[in-house]
Amino acid sequence: MRVYLFVLLVAAAVTYLCTPAARLLARRAGAMTAVRDRDVHDAVTPRLGGVAMLAGVVAAMLVAGRIPFLEGLFHESRQAWAIVCAGAIVCLLGAADDKWDLDWITKLAGQAIAALVLAWQGVQFTSLPIGGQLLLSSPMLLALTVLVVLVSMNAVNFVDGLDGLAAGVMAIGGAAFFAYAYHLTRSASTTDYSSLAALITAVLIGICLGFLPHNFTRARIFMGDSGSMLLGLLLAAASITVTGKVDQTTLSSRILFAQFLPILLPIGVMAIPFLDFALAVVRRIGAGKSPFHADAMHLHHRLLALGHSKAYTVWIMYTWSLVVCIGLLLPVFVPARYAIAFGAIGVLIGVLITLDPVGRARRNRPAARHRSTGPVPAGTRTSHQPPSDPGDA
Repeated sequence: MRVYLFVLLVAAAVTYLCTPAARLLARRAGAMTAVRDRDVHDAVTPRLGGVAMLAGVVAAMLVAGRIPFLEGLFHESRQAWAIVCAGAIVCLLGAADDKWDLDWITKLAGQAIAALVLAWQGVQFTSLPIGGQLLLSSPMLLALTVLVVLVSMNAVNFVDGLDGLAAGVMAIGGAAFFAYAYHLTRSASTTDYSSLAALITAVLIGICLGFLPHNFTRARIFMGDSGSMLLGLLLAAASITVTGKVDQTTLSSRILFAQFLPILLPIGVMAIPFLDFALAVVRRIGAGKSPFHADAMHLHHRLLALGHSKAYTVWIMYTWSLVVCIGLLLPVFVPARYAIAFGAIGVLIGVLITLDPVGRARRNRPAARHRSTGPVPAGTRTSHQPPSDPGDA
C-alpha cells in the first residue's frame, strides 16, 4: 500500500508543479476557453491542463518502473507502457482540439487509434467475468475493448463542465476502484501484491488531486479535452486489465454478484458521466442532431437551473459519486444487509442534498419580499437591492 501511495504522491506533485507551466503554454498557444452561451464560466480561461496531467502520469510510471515491488509489471509485458503511449496520443489529440476545435469525426478517429494501441499491446478483453468464459469471438472482444475506451473517454469529457467537477468525480471513482483492485490482489496472492490496475488507478487519483487546487472554484485553468480524455482512458484501461482475469474462487462466497464486480464497479465509478453521456446522446439524436453536438442541457446545467451555486452543484455530484461507488464496493467488505442499508441512507441523503428544499426556500425568500413591496420610487433603493451601476444608464 505504501508503494502505491508513494506513486500517487509523485503523480500529484508533478501534476501540481507542471500545471502553471501548462497554463502559460495555453496562453501563448491561444488554447483558451471562450465564454459561450452554453458555458457556466464567465471569464476566458486557459485550457491544456491535460498536458500537466500527462507529465504526472509519465513521471509516476517512470518512478514505478524502478521500484522493485512494481518492476515486474513493466518487464513481464508492455501493457503499462502501452497505456502511457495511448494516454499520450489522446492527450495530444485533446490539446489539438483545445487549440483548434477539431471536428468530432477527427476526434473519434484519434480516440479509436489510441484504443487500438491498447489492444495491440494486450490491454483488451480476453474473456468476460461470467465464470471467466470466452463468450465472444476475438474480433468481438476487440470491438468491445475499443467501444469501452471510446465511451469512457467521452463520458468524462461530457461531465467536465464545472470547476473541479471531472477531476473530483474521477478521484472519488478512482479511489473506489483502487480499493477493489488492491483487495483482489491481496486475495489472489499472499506474497505479490503488485497489480497494474491498482497502479493505474493510483496514478489516476494522483493526477486528479494534483490538478484540483488549480481547477477548483474559481478555476485558473481547465483540463480541456486533453485532460478529460486522458482520465477516461486511464480508468478504462484499469478496468480492462482486471475484467475477466479474476479468480472467482478467491472471493468471499457471500458476494453473490462478485463475478460481475469487474464490470459493475467501473460503471459505478463512471455512473454520473455515463448517465450524462446517455441522456445527451438520446436528447441530441431525438432532436435530429449529432450526438457530439454541444448544448446546455447536461446534468450540471439542470442543477444550476434549480438555483444551486456552481460550488454546491459540484458537491452534489461528488455526493452521488460517493454513494454509488461506496455502495457497490461495500459488499466486498461487509455483509449485504449493511451495504443495502448504506445504499438506502445514501440515496436519501443524495436526494435531500440535490433538491435542498430549505436552501432553495431561503434563496427565494428575498426575491419574494422584493416583489411584495411593489414599485420602488425613483432614486431610492431597498436594503437588499444593490446600488445601480453607473454604466447601466
